[in-house]
Amino acid sequence: MRGEPAPPLAGITVLDFSELLPGPFFTQMLAEMGAEVIKVERPPHGDNARRLGPGGFEAVNRGKKSVLLDLKDEAGRARAHALLAGADVLVESYRPGVMARLGLDHASLQAAHPRLVYVSLSGYGQDGPWAQLPGHDINYLAAAGVMALSGEPGGPPAPGFGLPAADLCGAMYALSATLAALLQRQHSGLGQHLDVALADCALHWMTPRLGSFRDGGTTQLEDQRSVALVKPAYGIFRCRDGRHLSVAALEDHFWARLCEVLDMGPFADARYRSFAARKAEAEGINARLAAQVATLDADAAFERMARADLPVAPVVAPTELAATAQFVERGRFLGSEPLAAVAFPVNLRGVDPRTLDGAPRLDSAGAAP
Repeated sequence: MRGEPAPPLAGITVLDFSELLPGPFFTQMLAEMGAEVIKVERPPHGDNARRLGPGGFEAVNRGKKSVLLDLKDEAGRARAHALLAGADVLVESYRPGVMARLGLDHASLQAAHPRLVYVSLSGYGQDGPWAQLPGHDINYLAAAGVMALSGEPGGPPAPGFGLPAADLCGAMYALSATLAALLQRQHSGLGQHLDVALADCALHWMTPRLGSFRDGGTTQLEDQRSVALVKPAYGIFRCRDGRHLSVAALEDHFWARLCEVLDMGPFADARYRSFAARKAEAEGINARLAAQVATLDADAAFERMARADLPVAPVVAPTELAATAQFVERGRFLGSEPLAAVAFPVNLRGVDPRTLDGAPRLDSAGAAP
């Protein structure tokens, strides 16, 4: 009888020079899949996230090792090269050109480490007129066209997602590309340089929107925002007890069921059976739906619509997540306390995220323990 298999990335060593969120979130997932991640930090304080957001730092650096290296110092660079001898993946998130000045760029390392998968995470990529431009998540979303479609219908573009979408989607693209490069290396014997630009990743997420605009001949921004933001029987609606529900009865069959469980007034008429007809009256339909939901407490409204097999879910606050039955039953949290850390969301054979220790600590002198 076979025992439990090793984690998928057992035996893979990652040298992680990245800081803040995108890189560490990416390498955290590699660690959860079984890779050994060695975090290379700058003295005296290490990753800036240690001071800017200790809780966030802890959340995305579990199970990693840490070493403090001054890469501007010859001894520090020598230590980095020694670590590279056993590395399969190198991750860096400096601006283009920084690693080259240190002699640690892909071109400088390729001959000595042909199997190395070298991942560069940056805002705009290794080339292009904006390559050296500093930025944060909001800038990359703005550059990729995402921000122009965001905000309230009829209002100005505005951030409103509540998560750093470009940072996180960039981490996910880095993960998928790195796994593909490691698989390709099994056949070719060669690593490669992965140029992961956060703006490019957000841009790729625009693909479905661009396709719908192209198909509909929708070229004006306000019309495009209407397509993206205004949908009939779709949105967040306040209940009588002050809580909120998300409702998404877009398809014709869902709309028919909604009209069976709520009084949609004149909009229940047969002429609104098609989505196109409802789209033209989206504001009126949503106003009617809001009025109906406002007469019910959230639990009652959710139960009624869920029983009718409608797309509905309560708006769950962050402090309520770890007690939400759906996620509790699926074992998504690494603990039961409010705001507990979330495990990698896909179960893999040989992987138990609960075995990862906390984030590596630095002592008061700034040395790795």
